[in-house]
Amino acid sequence: MDTEDHKALREAVAALGKRHGREGDTEQLWSDAGKLGYLGVNLPETYGGGGGGIAELSIVLEELGAAGCPLLMLVVSPAICGTVIARFGTEEQKQQWLPGLSDGTRRMAFGITEPDAGSNSHRITTTARKDGTDWLLTGRKVFISGVDIADATLIVGRTEDARTGRLKPCLFIVPRDTPGFTRRPIDMELNAAEKQFELVLDDVRLPAGALVGDEDAGLLQLFAGLNPERVMTAAFAIGMGRHALAKAIEYARDRTVWNTPIGAHQAIAHPLAQAHIDLELARLMMQKAAARYDAGDDLGAGEAANMAKYAAGEACVKAVDQAVHTLGGNGLTREYGLARLITAARVARIAPVSREMILNYVSHQTLGLPKSY
Repeated sequence: MDTEDHKALREAVAALGKRHGREGDTEQLWSDAGKLGYLGVNLPETYGGGGGGIAELSIVLEELGAAGCPLLMLVVSPAICGTVIARFGTEEQKQQWLPGLSDGTRRMAFGITEPDAGSNSHRITTTARKDGTDWLLTGRKVFISGVDIADATLIVGRTEDARTGRLKPCLFIVPRDTPGFTRRPIDMELNAAEKQFELVLDDVRLPAGALVGDEDAGLLQLFAGLNPERVMTAAFAIGMGRHALAKAIEYARDRTVWNTPIGAHQAIAHPLAQAHIDLELARLMMQKAAARYDAGDDLGAGEAANMAKYAAGEACVKAVDQAVHTLGGNGLTREYGLARLITAARVARIAPVSREMILNYVSHQTLGLPKSY
């Protein structure tokens, strides 16, 4: 359940989203949200943030999505990168990045996915090796959002453990214009303000201060960013589903056939009611995941965040599909803005981890069943 502060935050962000709407300028919305303090609600007050957590940031993204203007970079910049730097960064890194991430004047992208490894941190081939006090980073990344508008990208690489010789994950801050760091846009059917890129890192030289946190912390630091990512993806999906459902409900109330609003027919009303129930249930799991993460329960948050992302992705796809179906031919017109959501809704099922991998996680980690791989 929302606290009074959360209700007030929802109302304020919803009002901002309504002012901008689905046809608004994404850059202007980002700037306005930053000035109002919404982009950094999860970051420490010491560095210009709101002092809240992922619970508050997920409200911001959900309400903007419900208004038809979700900000995808909220998933990446303050949620993943901001969280990792706030928890594990050096004092210099915190001072350099967190104030800008909080007010929106700086943005960071996040690079983990690779062509042959997906998001499997154990198969990542981007490697970092020491050269004096510097690091040399080499590898490729794919499907990285917003690199062109980000001041830097937090890259997941692997370094060799001096004791075991095994490769372990590490995170590096790579400024956008660093020599050897190049990007190529990926031609996507998805119509989104934030573009997708393939990255190439060719012996990118980084100073020692580019390494975030402890070289030996490995997976702990990585999952400190991935759990919020899943919570925020759930918020993205729930907001989108709510937006589609609201459009369908309005249409079903107003559209009259044979002197009766179509929403009076159970064949129309019941599927919309079911979509609403599914979205509300997904939100409850999202709130549980955010609460556990903000309380410092990383293990419990991992399970809940995966479940929330799964539930929200399924609920979103069903809500969008039912909304389009409710409007019939009008659901495919530009006027109503629902057709574009058919593609966008699939993202919540696919990224940042597929629903099948979440089912694997629950099978292994929660139910204790043997692995299939």
